[in-house]
Amino acid sequence: MIERIAFMAAVAVAISAPASASGQAPVQASTPSRADQPWRDPKLSSEARAKAALAAMTLDEKLRLVFGFSDQALTDVAKVPDDVVSPELKNYVITHLVKGSAGFVPGVPRLGIPDQTQTDASMGVRNSFIPSTALPSSLATAASFDPEVPRAGGRMIGAEARATGHDTMLSGGINLAREPRNGRNFEYVGEDPLLAGTMAGALIDGIQSNRIISTIKHYAVNDQETLRTTLDVTISAAAMRQSDLLAFELAIEQSSPGSVMCSYNLINGRWGCENDYLLNTVLKGDWGYKGFVMSDWGAVHSTVGAANDGLDQFTGFCCVADKPWFAPPAMKAALQSGAVTQARLDDMVTRILWALFAKGPVDDPVKVTPIDYAAHALVSQKAAEDSLVLLKNDGNLLPLRGVKSIAVIGGSADKGVLAGAGSSDVTPVGGAVKVGTHTYLPSPPLDALRRELPKAKIAFDAGTDHAAAAALAAQSEIAIVFVTRHNSEGSEASLTMVDDQDGLVAAVARANPKTIVVAETGGAIYMPWVNDVPAILEAFYPGIRGGPAIARILTGKVNPSGHLPISFPASADQLARPAIAGLGEPDGTPAEVLYDEGAAIGYKWYDVKGYKPLFWFGHGLSYTSFALSNLTAQPDGKAIRVSFAIRNTGKRLGKGVAQVYVAPADWRNAGWEAPKRLGGFAKAELKPGQTKRIDLTVDPRLLATYEAAGNNWRVKAGTYRVAIGESSDVPSQVIEITLGDSVWSASKAVAD
Repeated sequence: MIERIAFMAAVAVAISAPASASGQAPVQASTPSRADQPWRDPKLSSEARAKAALAAMTLDEKLRLVFGFSDQALTDVAKVPDDVVSPELKNYVITHLVKGSAGFVPGVPRLGIPDQTQTDASMGVRNSFIPSTALPSSLATAASFDPEVPRAGGRMIGAEARATGHDTMLSGGINLAREPRNGRNFEYVGEDPLLAGTMAGALIDGIQSNRIISTIKHYAVNDQETLRTTLDVTISAAAMRQSDLLAFELAIEQSSPGSVMCSYNLINGRWGCENDYLLNTVLKGDWGYKGFVMSDWGAVHSTVGAANDGLDQFTGFCCVADKPWFAPPAMKAALQSGAVTQARLDDMVTRILWALFAKGPVDDPVKVTPIDYAAHALVSQKAAEDSLVLLKNDGNLLPLRGVKSIAVIGGSADKGVLAGAGSSDVTPVGGAVKVGTHTYLPSPPLDALRRELPKAKIAFDAGTDHAAAAALAAQSEIAIVFVTRHNSEGSEASLTMVDDQDGLVAAVARANPKTIVVAETGGAIYMPWVNDVPAILEAFYPGIRGGPAIARILTGKVNPSGHLPISFPASADQLARPAIAGLGEPDGTPAEVLYDEGAAIGYKWYDVKGYKPLFWFGHGLSYTSFALSNLTAQPDGKAIRVSFAIRNTGKRLGKGVAQVYVAPADWRNAGWEAPKRLGGFAKAELKPGQTKRIDLTVDPRLLATYEAAGNNWRVKAGTYRVAIGESSDVPSQVIEITLGDSVWSASKAVAD
């Protein structure tokens, strides 16, 4: 109850602001009849309602919906000249914007069209004035290989968004981990388009189950942070359609997000937010997307070019220095000159209205309500327990049983668990713990281990003095070293551990052969000590209950079931690009990068080059064992229908992850980017000795190549191999199947 009272007080501070000069609270207008305002009739389709509302709007009302503000506008928009933003609009923004939110788009109260109150991001509500529940990083939940995990997480963070007065979540990050050093990889969902599309789609679906809008972002090929606002990515249409764009396509099909956020970078010479090919041809044309395209903050570079090339909503305006590209005066001038047509503006507004009707904010306006933080913390904890990856467990050192003494070393394990930084940063219940400049969530693994192992003597050493840490390890039965790697939006992260943490692990491992390493990282890292320690647990950024999740896995209360959504390279020699384009150059410097690896990302790249990474995509261990067998496959139209059995061959309850890979007998002749692709996956909880039959379908696009000349997908006739396994490197069973030649349009309108 105390938590709920504190929350309500915090939200009251965040949203309190007078709605008029008199200081009176906003008054809802009486609702006219549905006959007078047919768009209020929920029995009509969202398309019909959007068209009806559009017909009733004035030009000024339409222009309100395409021009959004950042939270900074609360203090700075008043300084903007009145001929750019009118005094009436300034007052409306200042008196309605949720303090601490990401952004705000004014609604049309006269017509019952609500404001868009926007909050970041995929791990939870980001508002420095409101405590929220932090999920594990999106990369972590992708490791669950179970879409129900991000779906449950999405339901939870979407509920908190609604309960804190936000009707739009800027979530659904899905850029592929093409660059392992990308500082935002922790916000995304791995290196494979099928896994990424499925897991991001599930998160978005969970968020929007709360009758609010979720975005999907950052469209597209925004795969590095260095010079992200000036980087020009060169990549072929075929490579995009078979990698980054395929992830977006699958996620959009599975979740229908209300909005798509375009990216900062240029793609083949055109800005992401004014890219006719990406926004008009592919997204709205081929995929038939009905929602709206919104800009990232500061990602717009023109009025006419952006509007005509597919941007529907400028978001993030705040200050005198900002270019008011979609402000009413700029849009009116473009309309009057004919550079932007009335039909185009109406399309922009209709798309925004469609999302507001289809996703729920019109019919179910958000309002501040209490939050059950304790229940939500359990959702986050379960997500972590389903996602952490046991990378190594020689001699079955884990789980810990009957241990009398443990040395816990490093990683600020006495203070909390690490979180990533940037627009995904969540203000946690209980307050963040600052260690230097980095944010830790208040969930210390040390305390959790002591609760799980009350009879064991557990001592802590910060790890700053390697000799002292090694001495404590030598005196203990087990040593657990926590290592951390901080990742952040706006920068890249070296895969080499900082602060000589590699030296710490080596020193402790020399002192105690029973050394376990727990890695809290935003993505892959190098592990020069991998052969010196018997057990490694990859915890990623495990969220608000990361401490208990780690402790329960280490002690066997939970059987680990996560599998890697990314490959871990063994060294820099295995990377597609030795150097990050533009690294070290001043911000704003134009830079170029050629993605000549095409769609061969992650495990596909290693397959093509014949490299053996440190850990393969899909790798993950359990405290039990599984067997995959009885594989069958047969053509099903353009797809393949696959069936197999998974059996728990061990002695304890566990969750097995089965992965299906498909491969042409001659992948180069088939035009593939790599020898194999992930075609499907499934997770099953099984008791010892229990067997479950799994049936799934391989999407035909995962068997095909994209042909830009005809805008077609093509499966070439021939022999294909279907393999099942628990990782991408070692198949349990392989069979062959013959497929005929298939060609179909990449445009859904034509294909249907």
